[in-house]
Amino acid sequence: MVTEPNFFPGSQRLDVQVAGVAFSGVTVGAGQPVLMLHGFPQTHIAWRKVAPALAQRFRLIIPDLPGYGASRTLEAMPRWTKRRVAEALVALMQHLGHERFAVVGHDRGARAGYRLALDHPEQVTAFASLTVIPTLDALEAIDYLGANKAFHWFFLAQEGDLPERMLAAAPDAFIQHALTTMTEGRDVLEAAAVDAYRNAFRDPSVRHAMCEDYRAGLAQDLDCDMADRAAGRTLACPVLTLWPRSGQAPERPTPLEIWQRWAPMVSGTSTNGGHLQAEEAPQEVLAALLPFLAQHVQANLGS
Repeated sequence: MVTEPNFFPGSQRLDVQVAGVAFSGVTVGAGQPVLMLHGFPQTHIAWRKVAPALAQRFRLIIPDLPGYGASRTLEAMPRWTKRRVAEALVALMQHLGHERFAVVGHDRGARAGYRLALDHPEQVTAFASLTVIPTLDALEAIDYLGANKAFHWFFLAQEGDLPERMLAAAPDAFIQHALTTMTEGRDVLEAAAVDAYRNAFRDPSVRHAMCEDYRAGLAQDLDCDMADRAAGRTLACPVLTLWPRSGQAPERPTPLEIWQRWAPMVSGTSTNGGHLQAEEAPQEVLAALLPFLAQHVQANLGS
């Protein structure tokens, strides 16, 4: 049996079964609660470089997303849309005694995070999105070059089991390609982190959950975004958006400008590095995230 390194010194194991999910992950730190949600193809260890500084001021709840890592979905149907994931995350936080909390999300975790903030505004004190704009806006902006880099959106989203069958043929090759693309070939991930992501992806149930995540993204999740836009719904909480400078096309609106269509209180900035911001540019992420949380979490905590 392979023993995973301790990526979060001083943490406690998160092991909670609620709302159809057996959640796994860690909790660490003390203070007001902050829910931290990783992206594809990662696990909760994506936050290992920023958690120590954040844990000095906040109580961090860092789960694997439902179906990812070691978190197991106990009910396959209905599909695990971002709406359903958000409901399960609220149930998790309430189980832990947190009625109101901040949400920090990256990639797929940010998509679950903004859905949580839209559907459960009474729960969310502040929301930070790393690398992500809403799904509807992301799909509207895709061109040939974008589709080439994000081909996995459309491959993993295919209905039926074709993606799962193809992934089973070479899981290590696929995960290596995904990580190399996201880091633009830079050597920024420690071998232990790559091994953890690779080991998680070798599990057929994890690969299936990822495919279901992307299937929902191009179907039910997109429908939710379109309904929200038509109804003029916005995020009630303060929003912070961070995005990699290298990925911003000069002729396009910045993520800050896009999020301002979705929320009245938005701040943000670009960072160095690539898609995996919290792993590639942790100090820049912390420089923006710490003051944002310090300003808004306590102020919006309420009674």
